[in-house]
Amino acid sequence: MSEAVADTVAEAVAERFTELYGAEPHGVWAAPGRVNLIGEHTDYNDGFVMPFALPHKAVAAVSRREDGVLRLHSADVEGGVSELRLDDLSPESDKNWTAYPAGVVWALREAGHAVTGADIHLSSTVPSGAGLSSSAALEVVVALALNELFSLNLRGWQLARLCQRAENVYVGAPVGIMDQTASACCEAGHALFLDTRDLSQRQIPFDLAAEGMRLLVVDTQVKHSHSEGEYGKRRAGCEKGAALLGVDALRDVPYAELDAALARLGDEEEVRRLVRHIVTENERVERVVSLLESGDTRAIGPILIEGHASLRDDFRISCPELDLVVDTALTSGALGARMTGGGFGGSAIVLAEETDVDPITKAVQEAFTAAGFTSPRVFEAVPSAGARRLR
Repeated sequence: MSEAVADTVAEAVAERFTELYGAEPHGVWAAPGRVNLIGEHTDYNDGFVMPFALPHKAVAAVSRREDGVLRLHSADVEGGVSELRLDDLSPESDKNWTAYPAGVVWALREAGHAVTGADIHLSSTVPSGAGLSSSAALEVVVALALNELFSLNLRGWQLARLCQRAENVYVGAPVGIMDQTASACCEAGHALFLDTRDLSQRQIPFDLAAEGMRLLVVDTQVKHSHSEGEYGKRRAGCEKGAALLGVDALRDVPYAELDAALARLGDEEEVRRLVRHIVTENERVERVVSLLESGDTRAIGPILIEGHASLRDDFRISCPELDLVVDTALTSGALGARMTGGGFGGSAIVLAEETDVDPITKAVQEAFTAAGFTSPRVFEAVPSAGARRLR
């Protein structure tokens, strides 16, 4: 989002806030969605991930209140202003979109921060259900606004932890820490190499345009919902694998000892598949970091392909639409491709030479038409800035 576009968006959201609440907001903030380059489902296994922020953002105009009332409105959901009392907020009591911002307020207060109420108007361009972390963007933008308005002095990684708790406990979705950290901490022109155990971070330069390449996001338009069970099953299976192997988390299984670890799991075939994906995926993240830091960006393509095969065959969270994107892109000249996000729908990413973008896009769209699938949404993913105040 350019500065000019950011100013225009901030002004529009502020104007709508004033219409709703009868006074100008105390500020306007933005937090982005994310694409995960590599490192899928490793975050809740204390592993490595490598997301970067998108230009697509959740924007919030917010004012502080002192009366224990939270008022919420979204430009993207039909209906008027929702009014909640802070003392009434309780986990899993809300099954609507309001659970995400309300959960952040609950998590802040549970952590001992004196948040006394707020008026909030939200608008987001992060595609919902596309595996691009629309919920994390919503959480982080609210957390950042309240952090400033109530002078909480929390750092980005701390806000991410609280947002994860909001989604885990208040919303009831067992997500890891990656999405919230990416939204809060990414930098423009970089991918974020994050160790999800200690939250140490390295910003890795990732400027594809300068090297004549592009990274496409292909939103299959197949909606997923992490809180409907399959995501939780995978997480529980990973925890079972760690327990059977006697480690705190699958992060602790060395790649060089994977075969021996799998042999120790005996006939636990489903757990074996999950363990194999997590251990090999952590190793893939480290390889990608090494290649990007050495300037050999094109060489990450085959690693993306490996990652998709692992997600499809071992973790079993792909779907026909995602597989069609990957297969079609690769046969049309892509350097690499894989599904990204939680799975069961959502988006795939495609690494391609700049000159191949148009033919690959056309081929994918034609393949979807031939298969009778809903036409996908295709756009370029540009590594962008993390959460910040707009005005």
